[in-house]
Amino acid sequence: MKPLVSIIMGSTSDYPVMEKAAKFLDEMDIPFEINALSAHRTPEEVEIFAKNAHSNKIKVIIAAAGMAAHLPGVIASMTSIPVIGVPINATLHGLDALLAIVQMPPGIPVATVGINGALNAGILALQILATDNPEYQLKLINYKEGLKDKITQANQDLSEIKFKNKTN
Repeated sequence: MKPLVSIIMGSTSDYPVMEKAAKFLDEMDIPFEINALSAHRTPEEVEIFAKNAHSNKIKVIIAAAGMAAHLPGVIASMTSIPVIGVPINATLHGLDALLAIVQMPPGIPVATVGINGALNAGILALQILATDNPEYQLKLINYKEGLKDKITQANQDLSEIKFKNKTN
């Protein structure tokens, strides 16, 4: 089984956040890989990964980084594969990472999710893969229907809570 999605993080300290993307992709039966690469500590390895991602049949890269947060942009500068950046809340409540990832120069786009938004990164990766794959499209439809069901159930649960002045 060859990975379609590559989850890259600056260090394993990002794993507790990125695990959400991994769990989602696993639940959706999407083959993926997880690696730690650092734009600052292992730049040569980052370059090798990014320049070979296409020939390795990777379709989407999810790259997480905190603080200076250069990893998603560095990868995006070396590949034509879509890169989804996940800013990690490491310092400054993650705002430094968010701004570093989202403010890319023209020609080097990085799709960026919210701070610690690894689940949304996984969902976006599946949406990208689903553009030409009916099986993945169905998985997305079912997932989103499940989100509606959760809200319907939440409202049902809330309706059972009693207060003297509650009107619904």
